[in-house]
Amino acid sequence: MTTDHLNDQIELSLPVQLQQRRVTRILIADDHPIVRRGIASSLQPYEDLEVVAEADTGEQAVEIAQEVRPDVVLMDLLMPGMGGIAAIRTLREMFPETQVIALTSFREGNLVEEALLAGAIGYLLKDVAVDDLVKAVRLAHQGVPTLAPAAGQALVKMVASGPPALGHDLTDREQQVLTLMAKGLSNQQIADQLVITPATVKFHTRSIRSKLGTASRTETVVLALQHHLVTDKS
Repeated sequence: MTTDHLNDQIELSLPVQLQQRRVTRILIADDHPIVRRGIASSLQPYEDLEVVAEADTGEQAVEIAQEVRPDVVLMDLLMPGMGGIAAIRTLREMFPETQVIALTSFREGNLVEEALLAGAIGYLLKDVAVDDLVKAVRLAHQGVPTLAPAAGQALVKMVASGPPALGHDLTDREQQVLTLMAKGLSNQQIADQLVITPATVKFHTRSIRSKLGTASRTETVVLALQHHLVTDKS
C-alpha cells in the first residue's frame, strides 16, 4: 500500500466532525483600536480561529471583506460613516456565505431587531465571556444563530409591548442633543451649550441616527420634526 493511499485511508477513518473542522477566518469591525486588539488577543489561543483583518468603519469592513473573504465578521453597531446595521446588510448582500455577529454594548430591542433583519446571525454584548464568544463564532460559521440572553429578553419585551413610538428609546441626553440639532446648532455649539465634548456629541448623534433609522443629520432633523420629537427649529 502506498503512503498516499494510507493517508487517504487514515483521513477517511477520522470522525466526520474532525474532518470538517477548518480554521474560521474572522474580521473584526470596531472603531476603537483597543477593543479590536482585545478581541483579537482573546481569540488568538484558539487554533481553529484566525483573525485575518480589522476595520474601524463599516465602509472599511465591506472593502476589506472583498479582499479577505472572512467566514465570520464581528461587527460593532455604532461607528462613524456607514453604521454597523448598514454594513451588515451590505455584507450579507455581497457575500451571503459570510456570517455576521453584532458585537455591541447596546441591548435595546429595536437594535437587536434591526441587526437581525439586516442579516446578522448573532447578537452579543461586549461583556460576553471569551468562551461564549468563541462558541458563537464557531456556531456562526456553521450557520447556527446565537443571541445574548439580555438581547433576547429586550427583543421579547419589545415585541410583547407592541410597536413602540418612534424615538421612545432616546435617552434624556439624546433628546437634548436632538432638540439642539433641530435648532441648527453645530456639534461644537451643542457641546458648548451642554458642557460636554464634541466627541460625546458625535457619539450621541450616531446613536440617535441608529435609533431613528436615519442616514444623515438633515434626515434626522426632518424626521424628528415630522413626528414631533422636537417642537420646532426656533
